[in-house]
Amino acid sequence: MKPLRIALVGQLNSGKSTLFNNLAGFKTLSGNFPGTTVGYTISKTRFLGREVELIDLPGIYSLSYSDIAEKVTRDFLLKEDVDVIINVVDASVLPRSLELTLQLLELERPLVLCLNMVDEARRKGILINEEKLSEVLGVPVVSTVAVRGMGIVELMSAAFHKARKGITPSFHKDVEDAILAVQKILPKDVLEKLSLPARFLAIRLLEGEEEYIEEINRLKDGEAILKVVKEKAEEIERAHGAPFGFVLSSERHALSLNIFEQTCKVVHPPRERIDDILDRYVMHPIAGYFFLLLVLGIVFLLVFRLGNLIGSYVLLPFDGLTEILKPLSQRSLLFSLLQGLIEGIAGGIGIVLPYLVPLLFFISLLEDVGYLPRVAFLLDGLFHRIGLHGKSVIPFVLGYGCNVPALVATRILDSPIDRLITSLLVSFIPCSARSVVILALVGAYLGAPFAFALYFFNLLVVALLGKLLRGMFPGSLEAFIMDIPTYKMPPLRYIGKKTWFRLYEFIVFAWPVIIFASLIMSLLSFYKIDNFINALLSPLTVGAMGLPKVVGTTLFFGILRKELTLILLTNVLGTTNITAVLSHLQILVFTTFVLFYVPCVSFLAVMWREIGAKYTIYSFLLSLFVATLLASLLRLLGTFCF
Repeated sequence: MKPLRIALVGQLNSGKSTLFNNLAGFKTLSGNFPGTTVGYTISKTRFLGREVELIDLPGIYSLSYSDIAEKVTRDFLLKEDVDVIINVVDASVLPRSLELTLQLLELERPLVLCLNMVDEARRKGILINEEKLSEVLGVPVVSTVAVRGMGIVELMSAAFHKARKGITPSFHKDVEDAILAVQKILPKDVLEKLSLPARFLAIRLLEGEEEYIEEINRLKDGEAILKVVKEKAEEIERAHGAPFGFVLSSERHALSLNIFEQTCKVVHPPRERIDDILDRYVMHPIAGYFFLLLVLGIVFLLVFRLGNLIGSYVLLPFDGLTEILKPLSQRSLLFSLLQGLIEGIAGGIGIVLPYLVPLLFFISLLEDVGYLPRVAFLLDGLFHRIGLHGKSVIPFVLGYGCNVPALVATRILDSPIDRLITSLLVSFIPCSARSVVILALVGAYLGAPFAFALYFFNLLVVALLGKLLRGMFPGSLEAFIMDIPTYKMPPLRYIGKKTWFRLYEFIVFAWPVIIFASLIMSLLSFYKIDNFINALLSPLTVGAMGLPKVVGTTLFFGILRKELTLILLTNVLGTTNITAVLSHLQILVFTTFVLFYVPCVSFLAVMWREIGAKYTIYSFLLSLFVATLLASLLRLLGTFCF
């Protein structure tokens, strides 16, 4: 039996990805940012003894697409083989959520309505009559609280046994007449070829969608059909004083409100909740920034303290391993390889993981609690002032975890120019790997205030670059629209799983690269090839930045993974006590260069795919120039301070 294909569709922040994670395990990220699920994710699982293929589609507001995510979702639902659609809605804002549901019913596909976050709706005093709502829409309705796993079994059972096409919504008579008139003249062979319901295509034509108009225009009697479409659309515009698309949108809004009134009760007036009280300060145009600095300061301090504490204990056993190698000749190839192997393993366990684990944990916590979307909202106005689109906030915030998904998240930007500028700037955001370098070097040897100042300096540079790039690539800025979710306290096991998912990438993909690079470094050192690389890079390392010549290989291999610069630094210096070899100024200069030059090979590969070869080379050269310039300037200015 072929797997049952179930597509999850919903508005942003409806809890769709959280539901997906509960059903399929952590094969995708759950979060409140729209950027997390651009593109769709498929996972296979089993339920009630049958294989199920789940598809997590991007969050959308409408099927009349206005951005890339909406187009991806609509194309998938129309062109792919989907057995059941689960429409996930935020029950606490049901009238708004139902507008998408009404459009999904027009697709005439088996559908189940999932009322997620019913606990939040009840807290607002909204009581939903599921049976009545099911009767009005003609599809099964199931209540869930996805973040707690409530109602999921009932939901899947309904998807298996009760999903049906539902009742197509009816609008006012003149609008219905216009739709029906177009519907009647659409040739059956065209509908079969496009695999579209007649009503759906009629509405799209009346709304003036170019894609379908061109399709009809290619027909023999296409002009006659489009003439009728135009006449009917103009009739509606004359009668209502607005284009057909706007009229239809208003009709759906009114219909949603009407359904809400038929099926729901508000048992008491909304009262001020803890969310409202918190947001009064957290999202305040002035106090909000102080709160943001406080939160980030606490997070960095905790990561720094925990990293130091854990690292001091974890590295101890590796000192004993090094002692075991002493009987071997230090000039033998075996000694070099074993030493490289131990340093690669120790570097991952003792230097990277102590900082990376708490950092990923706190990023996941802030994301799921609902604070990061508020940061995006807070910084939106500021971003516009420096010439960036408000939606750029989302890739930037994601970039603090990893630059690669942040780069993919730039797809949410509609304007190619906005997307290009944001993509170029994302490479300068300190990802978790670069954060580890900052905390383990600057934080550990110069103190937490210096590490914090480096982040602040990074923001200033990104802002300045944004302004400069906007001057080079001019274009108009669009408004930023984003839902702010309610605060939630996710279960710790949920945060733990999410942290593990992100950590898994490091353990499986990055750590082997680190160990392999450590072995290569040992071989290069054994055969004296590292001297050639160091000599080649000495004009940069020694001449421009005033660093020891041996750090050239660490920066060279750092392009593979940024953690490598930290691991290999201790390798080439021959000690974990960095201050025994480097001065405080040199540590700061080295870290500044690592902070600003190209993130990693994976990032370049994805950037090549996203914005092309020309701008990938441009980004590489730009980051190299900025990193060299800033590190050199810091070296010159630092001589007066250190």
